[in-house]
Amino acid sequence: MYYLKTEQSFDAAHFLKDYQGKCRNLHGHRWRVVAEIQGENLDAERQTRGMLVDFGELKELLKILCDTLDHSLIYETGSLRPETLAALKEEGFRMVPVPFRPTAEEFARYFYRAIRQRGYAVHRVEVYETPNNCAAYEGEP
Repeated sequence: MYYLKTEQSFDAAHFLKDYQGKCRNLHGHRWRVVAEIQGENLDAERQTRGMLVDFGELKELLKILCDTLDHSLIYETGSLRPETLAALKEEGFRMVPVPFRPTAEEFARYFYRAIRQRGYAVHRVEVYETPNNCAAYEGEP
């Protein structure tokens, strides 16, 4: 089995509604995303002969996914009052709603599924909130 890894990062804020700790407050991270794909066979033709996939394509996909979240406030749908959302949007803040609690664990699954939907055989995705704290997802085959 062959494995390839690539990584990207993005800067974004989040908070955890109903959490009884520091993370209930709005705060930011430099999120680091490490995606690993797998495959048993290397390409036998074209310019990618001898490769599982072109690193450039995988890197670009992960960059596109990370860029959709970069320099934003990521929040769980329904976690902010409508008037709070309206005020933040009126101020011009970039807001990205997600249908899950914005934890590293949930983001690992989110990136895993997004990469898999683009046709890659994903093995594992790791999401770092800090240099020392990471969540990983090795999901559905």
